[in-house]
Amino acid sequence: MNSIRRLIRIALVASLAVSTAAQAADLTKQEPVTVTLKLGTVDGQHRFTPDSLTLEAGKLYKLRLENTGSQPYYFGSAGLADMVYTRKVVALDAAGKVVAEVYGPIRRLEISAGHTTEWWFLPVRTGVFDDVISTKKLADGGMRATIEVK
Repeated sequence: MNSIRRLIRIALVASLAVSTAAQAADLTKQEPVTVTLKLGTVDGQHRFTPDSLTLEAGKLYKLRLENTGSQPYYFGSAGLADMVYTRKVVALDAAGKVVAEVYGPIRRLEISAGHTTEWWFLPVRTGVFDDVISTKKLADGGMRATIEVK
């Protein structure tokens, strides 16, 4: 009787382990890690805050791009865009309500003043992407960021 109970316990533990591993491999079941990057400042400075992020390959991220400035800003990184799988981009109004979702590869986003956009993506390769900029003119003025994927 004890051996049967032991075998049942072993079978239950094994089935739980397989189920957990299968869920981990199913990327649609991952909960996103939220990372926030602010564009501009309320006092008119052109910068990204923070100006460096470290992410992990294989994890789903929700990159919240919050435009805290008084003008529209772009967010783009050709290097990063080439190394991620984009799940979706969500556009939010000033109240935080979803107004649009975009699916497919993303190269660059424009975020209106006072609004937020969420880019849901999964890094598939490692690297350091120091080409995060808004526009060339603003980048030359110091509005740059670096994203490292480990």
